[in-house]
Amino acid sequence: MATTDRQATTLALAHALSAAERGLSVIPLSRTKLPALRSPHRDDPAPAPCHGECGRFGHGVYDASTDPARIRELFAAAPWATGYGIACGLPPHHLIGVDLDTKPETDSSTALRELALHHLFTIPPTVVVLTPSGGRHLWLSGPPDAVVPNSAGRLAPGIDVRGAGGYLVGPGSRTRHGAYTAAPGTAHLAPAACPPALLRLLLPPPRAHQPALGTAGAHGRGLVQFVLAAHEGQRNTRLFWAACRAYEDGIGPALVAPLAEAALTTGLTEREARATIASAARMTGHRA
Repeated sequence: MATTDRQATTLALAHALSAAERGLSVIPLSRTKLPALRSPHRDDPAPAPCHGECGRFGHGVYDASTDPARIRELFAAAPWATGYGIACGLPPHHLIGVDLDTKPETDSSTALRELALHHLFTIPPTVVVLTPSGGRHLWLSGPPDAVVPNSAGRLAPGIDVRGAGGYLVGPGSRTRHGAYTAAPGTAHLAPAACPPALLRLLLPPPRAHQPALGTAGAHGRGLVQFVLAAHEGQRNTRLFWAACRAYEDGIGPALVAPLAEAALTTGLTEREARATIASAARMTGHRA
């Protein structure tokens, strides 16, 4: 490994450990901004959904941690890492990232100001990360009971949102396009609370009918919301994860119908949803 790469890895680890001290869960990233560790299941002929239950590294944001020992292990397993990602949606900050992109045909900063004027909110002082392309990442803190989905351009052209299941490139990271840095005067700040009016725009639109949850309680509602917040590419894995947790916590049978209905809302077919839930039941030693 070249000396400059070793230096970049050492700096990335130092910045990642510093972020972890602030309660931010981190993973190593490569110069492409992708997780540095590949999935251990990539060569399996028919891999079952796994979010780290196998005990190995390579599960993206599901590897994210604030534990210094684990972070050092992650970076040791990925000595080519030159950056780190900060997982969104996790306690204590429940981080939401508002990505203001820079493209010739869009003016994301103006779009955000217009949204703020129209919906009567202001962005409070918060962490701002400058990207190599001239964009900005605004860090906001969400309430623990809100599952903000990832989106691209849904809020406004040029504005992407990183929520549950997503991550932000941390300041101090180096990518093939350059370095990510904290904007002057913001590095010491904690992520500011997301304005309620903006949070309403970030959350999925209310559904006319919510699945009946019976006696499953608040935990069951949280699992259903987790599935409802899935976007394309996450739908099956989120459903499988939620169903596994439901069966492990003894509320699997009560949540079969609500989880299946939530999965249908995200775009899965009923057959796909039922098969995934049945697979989760078998995985946890239950019958669907």
